[in-house]
Amino acid sequence: MLDVRPVLFVNGFLLLILAAAMALPGMVDALDGDPDWLVFLAGSAATAFVAGLLVLGARPAGRLRLEVRSAFLLSVSGTALGALCAALPFVFSGLDLSFTDAVFEATSGLTTTGATVIAGLDHAPRGILLWRALLNWLGGFGFVALAVAILPSLRIGGMQLFRMESSDRTHKVGPRIRQVAGGMGLGYAGLTALSAAAFWLAGMTPFDAICHAMAALSTGGFSTSDASLAHWGAGVQWVAVASMLAGAAPLPLLALAGRGGPSARQDSQLSTYLGLIAGLALLLALWRWAVSDWTLGESLRYSVFSVTSVATTTGFVTTDWSAWGGFAQVVFFLLAFVGGCTGSTAGGIKIFRWQLLVDLAKVHVRRLLHPHGVFVLAFNRRPVSEQVADSVLAFVVLYIVAFVVHALLLTLTGLDLVTALSGSAAALGNLAHGLGNAVGPAVSWKPLPSAAKWILAFEMLVGRLEVFTVLVLFTPGFWKR
Repeated sequence: MLDVRPVLFVNGFLLLILAAAMALPGMVDALDGDPDWLVFLAGSAATAFVAGLLVLGARPAGRLRLEVRSAFLLSVSGTALGALCAALPFVFSGLDLSFTDAVFEATSGLTTTGATVIAGLDHAPRGILLWRALLNWLGGFGFVALAVAILPSLRIGGMQLFRMESSDRTHKVGPRIRQVAGGMGLGYAGLTALSAAAFWLAGMTPFDAICHAMAALSTGGFSTSDASLAHWGAGVQWVAVASMLAGAAPLPLLALAGRGGPSARQDSQLSTYLGLIAGLALLLALWRWAVSDWTLGESLRYSVFSVTSVATTTGFVTTDWSAWGGFAQVVFFLLAFVGGCTGSTAGGIKIFRWQLLVDLAKVHVRRLLHPHGVFVLAFNRRPVSEQVADSVLAFVVLYIVAFVVHALLLTLTGLDLVTALSGSAAALGNLAHGLGNAVGPAVSWKPLPSAAKWILAFEMLVGRLEVFTVLVLFTPGFWKR
């Protein structure tokens, strides 16, 4: 049988981090004189109590070892247990959320999905708003980075967990896992601070700037206003575009560039990604300019923002793009399957895998014309092994299967076809919005049936952990020695 004591032990440390994070919004509410500070105090105490039980009660005798199977279990259990504990402030706050809604909101935050069931954000306590932003920030990078940093100090090989998060291993920040975590962590924190400063200079209050910086760099999409970024002007929206693009870029590449490593122009994944966003944004801008009464400048700004928000799986909104017509709806629906770059905080299938799929198709066509030819699959001018190619094919197939299965389950809860399909695509891709009146950019997900919310919350977890990590737990061989 699989020894779960190391998994429970490390989960205890992760919950301690979550408990400490709850203190920040609690202090904000206390300074504001809002009684919800007691909610965060109680939630922090309860989370710390559970964490203490796990740390003290599950500490294995002797040296701790984290096997590959344990790393899979840690990824899933850490996120699921974290979401349950993160839901406590939502349950007991003055927002009057049910347990289902609280877990949905917390899961959406930690998985950087950004779908919300909360209305009245403009008048919500600042502690709750900060907690939502912190969940985005921690879910985007914090849990993985902190786990990778903690495991070596516990004499556990943390690289296994780090590899679960990215199938692209062409970039390395340093020869040791601590250097990897440290380089990416410093880059992530630095970009967050830079983004917050830019939001503030563009016209946001310091509090709104910090919250939106954390949500943008994590590609989480939680805002402090029901109107999302439509609440602010063009300057703030352009800052958000830059921040979302930075969040969807490969963090290892950004860390390497900061230390004199290869530039973004040398990375085919990032250049392809930026080219795709620019091309689709220009196409939609010209189309909207032709069919609507928007000026060319408005069409360009709204199109660039919306395409960037969906392609990076962030979910910020400046206008209801689901009302743009059939052509735009198809474009945005397909973008939900693209996702960001591997090694980023974005969700979706990822550009790296799409590039390999296109190259694989080219190779097969060439083999039809030249049966005896030798063709090498490459990425960034480096050969790609058959094992990597096979894993990419398997991932994409499983991703589509997961999308279809969850869409079918959603229809069983009473949702219509458009809502089920777009909601499933959004949840699996960790995107905040789908199409229609129930999950569109202009609405809250609160009216959905409770059963649908649990299905979607699980699908968010599957998408954030990239399908395989969750699926392997349901195989009989996983639990056998």
